[in-house]
Amino acid sequence: MIRTVATFSFPHEAHIARARLEADGIPAFVTDEHTINMQWLYSHALGGVKVQVPESYLEQAITSLSQDYSDLLIEQEGEDAWNCPECGSEKVESYTSGKIPAFFLFWLIQFPLWPTKKKFTCKQCGARFREEQLHEATRT
Repeated sequence: MIRTVATFSFPHEAHIARARLEADGIPAFVTDEHTINMQWLYSHALGGVKVQVPESYLEQAITSLSQDYSDLLIEQEGEDAWNCPECGSEKVESYTSGKIPAFFLFWLIQFPLWPTKKKFTCKQCGARFREEQLHEATRT
């Protein structure tokens, strides 16, 4: 019997998990990816893109997917430190602006025309800024 071990909003996320499982010798399958690729608004209604494994591998798969290798990546590649252009703090987080208008425009005409932009906010001083400003402040 096949069991769902993880669900994701987008197919590329599920394929990353599948690749992680297969690297550990666990057979894994991705389901509902094509439906969600065709109509991504159905993702949550269908329960997301699912990664499934044979029931005999379920515990091993859960353990494999719960491991966090981010410290190894930071150690190997280094960490990008972004500084706020206003206060110089490193407590900077990214967000995407324009998602709500893009959703409603897509819902209205069934075609994505509204541009979204990646922006940043400083958790220390509350300043909001664009990517160009962030890179400029980080270089100085």
